[in-house]
Amino acid sequence: MAAEPGWRLTPSRLLRLPAVRALLVQAGALLPTAGCAWLFDSAGRPLTLLEGVLLQGAIAMLATWKIGLAPWWRVIQLLFPLALLAALALRLPPVLFLIVFLVLLGWYWSTFRTQVPYYPSHPAVWRAVESQLPARAGLRIIDVGSGLGGFAMHLAAARPDAQCSGIELAPVPYLYSKWRARLTSNNARFIRGDYEKLHFGDYDVVFAYLSPAVMVALFAKAKREMKPGGLLMSYEFQIPPFKPDKTIDTTEGAPPVYVWVF
Repeated sequence: MAAEPGWRLTPSRLLRLPAVRALLVQAGALLPTAGCAWLFDSAGRPLTLLEGVLLQGAIAMLATWKIGLAPWWRVIQLLFPLALLAALALRLPPVLFLIVFLVLLGWYWSTFRTQVPYYPSHPAVWRAVESQLPARAGLRIIDVGSGLGGFAMHLAAARPDAQCSGIELAPVPYLYSKWRARLTSNNARFIRGDYEKLHFGDYDVVFAYLSPAVMVALFAKAKREMKPGGLLMSYEFQIPPFKPDKTIDTTEGAPPVYVWVF
C-alpha cells in the first residue's frame, strides 16, 4: 500500500544528512587532534594512542553538539574512534564488519536521514492507549513506526472489532512483525513504507512513538488529513506549541501518552 517516497539524493541534501554531517565532523576533528598531539610532543610528553583516540572522540562530540545534531550522535562520535581502536587491537576479520553493517542497515534503514531511531514502547503503554479508545466497532488504528509490532498486535487481540495496522520502513522489524502476526494468527496488518505516504484520514487513531525531530511535521499532517474526532497519540514526546487535549499516565515515573483530538 505505502512505499518509500521519491527522495532524490542531491549534493545539498547529502550534506544535510545527519550521518554525513557526523562523518565530516569526525574527519574534521583529525586536524585539531593532530595539533594537540604535536603540542604535547613538543612539550616532551607525547600522547599515547589511547589518549589520542579519546581526544579525537571528545572533539568530535563537542563539534556534534555545536552543530545541533540529535543527542545520540554525540555518544556515537565519542565512542567511534575508540571502537575502531578496539577492533584493530582485536584483529577482527573484515567480514564481521560487513555482517554487522548489514544487520544494522536492515534494522535502522533510513534513520540516517529521518533521525528517528528504534524506540520500542511497552505493554503498559499499550494498555493505557487501549483504555482510551472509543468503544465503537470498526475503529481504524495505525501505529506509525511499528517496530516489532507489539503495539498493533496487542490492540488487535484486545479489540477484535477494530482494524489495527502498523507501518514500518526498516525491513527487518517489518518482516519480523509480519511473520510474527502470521504465525500467531493475529489480525494485525503490517505495511512496509513511509508514513508520509499514508493518508491519515483513513484512520480514526494514529499512534506514534517517533522522535522530537519529526513531531511538528507529524502533527501538521494529522491536522491536515484526519477527520473530525480523530485522535493523534504520542508516547513521551509533546508537540510544542500544541497543547494536548489529554495526558495519559502509563506507569509511575514513566513518560505519559499525549492525546490530541481533531
